[in-house]
Amino acid sequence: MSKRKIVVAITGASGSIYAKVLLDKLTVLGKTQIFNVGVIMSDNARDVWKYELGDESYNNYDFQFYSKNDFMAPFASGSAQYDSMIVCPCSMGTLARIATGTSSDLTTRAADVILKERRRLILVTRETPLNLIHINNMATVTQAGGIICPASPSFYSLPSSLEDVASTVVDRVLSLVDLKIDTYRWGEQE
Repeated sequence: MSKRKIVVAITGASGSIYAKVLLDKLTVLGKTQIFNVGVIMSDNARDVWKYELGDESYNNYDFQFYSKNDFMAPFASGSAQYDSMIVCPCSMGTLARIATGTSSDLTTRAADVILKERRRLILVTRETPLNLIHINNMATVTQAGGIICPASPSFYSLPSSLEDVASTVVDRVLSLVDLKIDTYRWGEQE
């Protein structure tokens, strides 16, 4: 069985809890499933994480972190064959740069590579309300093969904590990249 390769990009949009829960779940899943994770984190993402979560726990993950300008990272080229990229949370500025093919940093270059290689790109957008520019950028990315997965939690599972609420979005994202995860499924409750 070949090793799956996943890129996670964390932008400076509000919603660091989504990124934390995603990294936590990838850590657990990595013990039973075979995959490699590379992480890009913007400077603003680090600042927002510290502000919203009150810590720098992003330093505690055992994933390879890449500088936002490291164009020598393996997933900056299609030949590395990364099969999925998750941008979580995804700012509207990052969405716009991806939609217009502006590869100004490693996040947008990696997204461009994923799209050109016809691989899976998931953008966990975090903004409300949306203006027409946002909507048009979402349409452009969707038409290019990306998946827009807004950070809109569900409440069917009766979440009891902030992490549980964030998990309703993160679990959907992990399912979209075909990782097997034990999660609430509508109509399958016991």
